[in-house]
Amino acid sequence: MGSPEKNQSKGGFFAAMTSGLSIFGNAMHRSVNGFLGYEGVEVINPEGGKEDAEEEAHKGRFRQEERDSYWKMMQKYIGSDVTSMVTLPVLIFEPMTMLQKMAELMEYAHLLDLADTCEDPYMRMVYASSWAVSVYFAYQRTWKPFNPILGETYEMVNHDGITFLSEQVSHHPPMSAGHAENEHFTYDVTSKLRTKFLGNSLDVYPVGRTRVTLKRDGVVLDLVPPPTKVNNLIFGRTWVDSPGEMIMTNMTTGDKVVLYFQPCGWFGANRYEVDGYVYNAEEEPQILMTGKWSESISYQPCDREGEPLTGTELKEVWHVAEAPPNDKFQFTHFAHKLNSFDTAPKKLLPSDSRLRPDRWALEKGDLSKAGAAKSSLEERQRAEKRAREAKGDHFTPKWFDQTDDITSTPWGDLEIYSYNGKYTEHRNAIQSSMAAEVDDVESTEFNPWQYAELSD
Repeated sequence: MGSPEKNQSKGGFFAAMTSGLSIFGNAMHRSVNGFLGYEGVEVINPEGGKEDAEEEAHKGRFRQEERDSYWKMMQKYIGSDVTSMVTLPVLIFEPMTMLQKMAELMEYAHLLDLADTCEDPYMRMVYASSWAVSVYFAYQRTWKPFNPILGETYEMVNHDGITFLSEQVSHHPPMSAGHAENEHFTYDVTSKLRTKFLGNSLDVYPVGRTRVTLKRDGVVLDLVPPPTKVNNLIFGRTWVDSPGEMIMTNMTTGDKVVLYFQPCGWFGANRYEVDGYVYNAEEEPQILMTGKWSESISYQPCDREGEPLTGTELKEVWHVAEAPPNDKFQFTHFAHKLNSFDTAPKKLLPSDSRLRPDRWALEKGDLSKAGAAKSSLEERQRAEKRAREAKGDHFTPKWFDQTDDITSTPWGDLEIYSYNGKYTEHRNAIQSSMAAEVDDVESTEFNPWQYAELSD
């Protein structure tokens, strides 16, 4: 299904406007890059004017000499999938792993609680799709999360009654699986990101399957998110955009939501804007939705032409929470919560992301120690791979099982992993055995390893 008709015309207008500016725009970025000595590297400040372009070319997270050396190193990867590269410098990372980033979808999980208790089937889709949009404010961070070590995990408790678990189930290709649950819903995801490095930008394709089951009626929701583009990785101020369609389908009834994430145009035109409709199984619009993924989402009942119903008004369903001012890594309050041991259960798994020495050192601001720890972990992972191959072993995840199910996504086929329930048994056993026992989780050594006899 395509974008709603009114959004197609809106997109067409802005596409025409962008096309009208293309001659000027191409000339401008050629001028800037010619000045720098790098042709074909686009430099744009989406929130600034044309007079800022050359100034933006000198900004970013690197000093001039770092940009030059990093550019020389990265040129050979242009056009490649760099998802599992291990040579990236630690200064571009944030103190969080991809497994933790998966958990950021739980910040506004109360919207799924509302979807579960809602009697109106179309409002149910409004709540659930607004939950899916809500994470994009956090996803606009421009720092890279650490790639998880094979067998690494992340656990979260103490947030709205939710238990969350994720595990790195494959290293080549990099794949993660996650499961979350409370009294209203279960959430299951298998994620296999695919990337394409384009020199000064990175395209990220979410080759994954996300399913939410609402417990009251057993409704199953399937989510297909839009791709993401990270702009100005090396030259200019880095920024993130996610142009394209997000589709959430009620697998039980056939109802669906189609939301169009507008691409950012020149000088910030259309940036953050989201528009779309809730459709019934006959593909007739029932509710229009509009807003900005950086701020809020609102809804309004509509007729079959997609026009607002007379006598109704636009109502806000989700609003982004206040974020810490001037945070070094652009973390939200919830992101800091994910790194905290306050959200960790007692007897935390030693494979948990919080315990990674490189992540921990980066959080404390020690880049040298973080870089050394990152290299050590990666070398140990390579040693385990060699040992596994020599023994003829295969890695088997602890908490998720690979199924025979292969699902098709817009960006490639995906092998599906399912939660096997063993973690629930593990937690129940711990809870029944430790009563008032004091737990010093911060002193636990990070250990996702398959072979205990190997050294770092």
